[in-house]
Amino acid sequence: IEAQAANTRVWEQMNELIGSADGRKFRNYAQQFTLDVLLGYANHHLATLARRYRLERVGDTLALLVIDQDMADEPRSVHSLSGGESFLVSLALALGLASLSANRVRVESLFIDEGFGSLDADTLAVAMDALDGLQALGRKVGVISHVAEMGERIGVQIRVQRESGGRSRVRVL
Repeated sequence: IEAQAANTRVWEQMNELIGSADGRKFRNYAQQFTLDVLLGYANHHLATLARRYRLERVGDTLALLVIDQDMADEPRSVHSLSGGESFLVSLALALGLASLSANRVRVESLFIDEGFGSLDADTLAVAMDALDGLQALGRKVGVISHVAEMGERIGVQIRVQRESGGRSRVRVL
């Protein structure tokens, strides 16, 4: 009986840690662990893009908080960020995801569709510097944007111009 009781305690502890018949508890734990690793990479990139902010996971959930380091580490909702700040945090997460996946697969290309229009000139320069840094590391960065100022910083451009009859003209500059 004692041996069986000890065996039962082990299974009860396992159930406590990773239990639930549908696997939800273990899946949630694994996702939290992966998110923590992703946030480590994202915060590394965010330190370059927007030093004011750091991302943290909320308790035992998959929700995120922004820590405002200029305001004595005040936690803020991600929904309280301005458009430009949201873009930089999203960019940091995308770069973090590329870094996370690079451990198993070499991610050589990153495509970013818009978002640059919400940035002021200084923040746009910071974002472009980060993308230039990725390119210097050998990654190909594709940016889809209508922001004219970006054309000055991007060496190789593919421009698509709409023409009549549903046609488009593609030019490589």
